[in-house]
Amino acid sequence: VRRAAAADDGLPLSLYLGVLGMPGRTAYFGLLGDETDDRRRPRAGETVVVSGAAGAVGSLVIQIAKIQGCKTVGIAGKPHKLAWLKDELGVDEVINYKEHDTEEKMTQALRQASPDGYDVYFDNTGGYISDAIIPLLNLRGRMIVCGQISQYGGGLDAPAMGPRFLHHVLYHRLLIQGILARDFAHRQDEMVAQMSQWIKEGKLKYKETVVDGFKSLPDAL
Repeated sequence: VRRAAAADDGLPLSLYLGVLGMPGRTAYFGLLGDETDDRRRPRAGETVVVSGAAGAVGSLVIQIAKIQGCKTVGIAGKPHKLAWLKDELGVDEVINYKEHDTEEKMTQALRQASPDGYDVYFDNTGGYISDAIIPLLNLRGRMIVCGQISQYGGGLDAPAMGPRFLHHVLYHRLLIQGILARDFAHRQDEMVAQMSQWIKEGKLKYKETVVDGFKSLPDAL
């Protein structure tokens, strides 16, 4: 709170729990990289696909990609989330994974959304969605692994066998990078400065869920 107050940027302190906090740091440095390695940074004109695109991190990633001048494809599972991505955040194409619930169906939807393939994949889910996207990554494509939602709840202990995809990594010269927000904690101020500017300029939108009272926490989960 002291750091947030010291910034004196005129924005609500609650944002430092979300868009200007850990989720923002994950999205910002996860997609753009840092001064030591910016190979995963998307270039203008490239196509970026994000799974879990309506989540706290994914919704920021896909907006940052738009700011960078990229075509964006967002994957989510509910109609109102897809509408929010497309109508409010300006995502170019959206895919409902619940309507494309197999690798084959997802592959077809991905090809339709971007016939020329994908340059950057920001992965929040893993599972069959990743199985479908990896073969569609272009030469020297980048995959950023942020989460594996589809495998939580015991799935990581006994994961289902997916396609063997390393030949795609080989022939397409892909870069696969795992990222954790803690790796960039020392650069929080840098992220806050840039993200705050984007918020004030109307380039970056966010949603907050606020509940009153400690007793309300169980219902908010």
